[in-house]
Amino acid sequence: MKEQIKKFLNEDQDPKAIEKITSKLQDLLMKNEEVGYIGVQKKPAITVFPDSIVLTNKRIILCKPKNLGLSMDFVDYDWEDVAAAFVKENILGSEFSFSTKSELTISIDYIPKTQARKLYTYAKEQMDFLKSPIAQNNVVVEDVKPEVQVEEHQEIVEEAEVIEEVETEEVTNYSEIMPIATPHYNTPDAAVVESENGNKEKALGELSQDELFGKLQNYKKLLDNGLILQGEYDTYKKEILSYM
Repeated sequence: MKEQIKKFLNEDQDPKAIEKITSKLQDLLMKNEEVGYIGVQKKPAITVFPDSIVLTNKRIILCKPKNLGLSMDFVDYDWEDVAAAFVKENILGSEFSFSTKSELTISIDYIPKTQARKLYTYAKEQMDFLKSPIAQNNVVVEDVKPEVQVEEHQEIVEEAEVIEEVETEEVTNYSEIMPIATPHYNTPDAAVVESENGNKEKALGELSQDELFGKLQNYKKLLDNGLILQGEYDTYKKEILSYM
């Protein structure tokens, strides 16, 4: 069990609370659902059974122990229902909250500042993922008229025939066999790349919190579009979070 919870103890979370939560989450997680981050309350007074918040790739789960820790209440909210996330830093810890599309606001207080910032960043990444250009393009393709889809299919078939003919000859320039027309949903987000290149000249220490979050979101889009590797994204993420 210690090896299982070790990855969630990055910001001094209570090991006993993490162990209790992870043991109960085994039966609650859905197929392909993974825990991304766990935040644990740390009140000024000694709290034997603190509240916790779990962020997965599918939802937010609030965990509230009761009956002297013998049982626990779980309340979850899907990311599709989450409208926004907020962090309010106080003298004693921080308050992490989020609002739903039904205008509900849910909060958990006395979260250590570092944990609250990680919760906020993970929440923003998940909400941004739902709004990614790839998801939007899939909707556009479904709305295209049948006649247009047939024409595009014919163009792709004709281009495939041209490629097959070129393969019989010695090719020295691979750009000659690339299709002229490229579907929109396979095209990298030029605005993201341009924005990322434009910010290289400005030091991270000179950026505001909003600019840092925007920069992190841009790196996430580059990762989703296959422009950078996971290791590069993790390095950029770690560097940006050190300034937040």
